Amino acid sequence: MRVLIQRVKRASVTVDSEIISLIDKGLLVFVGICDEDSNEDIEWLTKKIANIRLFDDENGVMNLSVTDIDGEILAVSQFTLMASTKKGNRPSYIKAAKPEISIPLYEEFCTEMEIAANKPIKRGIFGADMKVELINDGPVTIYIDSKNRE
Repeated sequence: MRVLIQRVKRASVTVDSEIISLIDKGLLVFVGICDEDSNEDIEWLTKKIANIRLFDDENGVMNLSVTDIDGEILAVSQFTLMASTKKGNRPSYIKAAKPEISIPLYEEFCTEMEIAANKPIKRGIFGADMKVELINDGPVTIYIDSKNRE
């Protein structure tokens, strides 16, 4: 499972010209899922996301988590995070899980993220043509792969 986390001042998801999710200060989390992903990946990532220190403390040091600041979280499924660009110029998405695998895992990710953050999170719509807008704060953007826990 791969996630791309962006610290945001605001983020929203629009589908068919209607805003379906909107957050203020917090994290926008893009989620990519492959066939090998499991509940173990979800548990590790959601705890990491809830506790990663990306927000400034009173000294201007990134020492606070999204839960420390009572920030919001918006999770958006994004199969293109599983892209392989090794050959040629057209990315391959063969590593991305099919919907019958990825939909339940995405839903479980969102549920576990709510538990880890101890609050409801906002969501995109799986498989929809989403327009994502954000104001990246910093900018701060972090990539995490549950199969490569660096």
